[in-house]
Amino acid sequence: MHPFRKAVEERDEKGIQALLADDVVFTSPVAFKPYVGKPMTAAILRGVLRIFEDFRYVREIHDGSGRDHAFVFETGLAGAPGVKITGCDFLHFNEDGLIDDFMVMVRPLSGAKALSEAMGAQFERIQQDALELAGEFATA
Repeated sequence: MHPFRKAVEERDEKGIQALLADDVVFTSPVAFKPYVGKPMTAAILRGVLRIFEDFRYVREIHDGSGRDHAFVFETGLAGAPGVKITGCDFLHFNEDGLIDDFMVMVRPLSGAKALSEAMGAQFERIQQDALELAGEFATA
């Protein structure tokens, strides 16, 4: 099993963070502009772990070099009974084996809207987490 998949499925925040490059670019399925940097990406992923329920990867696709991966997932959302989301994490790994590009796509539209609302509701907390993580990463 791929280390990223293992870390996510085990909800291992430290394991996920260890796989992020400092300059990672995170492209959200519900935000117009991408987010840049490990602290913000780690904080967003922490937020996602709080709201996804019954998350599981159902398929993994990768290129021959192992630098490009697509992880197809299915999940529900906390506080949104009946909402089922199918999505895909598209990851690129740099020459050091760290994620430098992380793009997420989700469907259906109703699921994307529910995800946007759930993430928006906790965005202040995500921003605070990003500041705290920036301090942790700087001293590590």
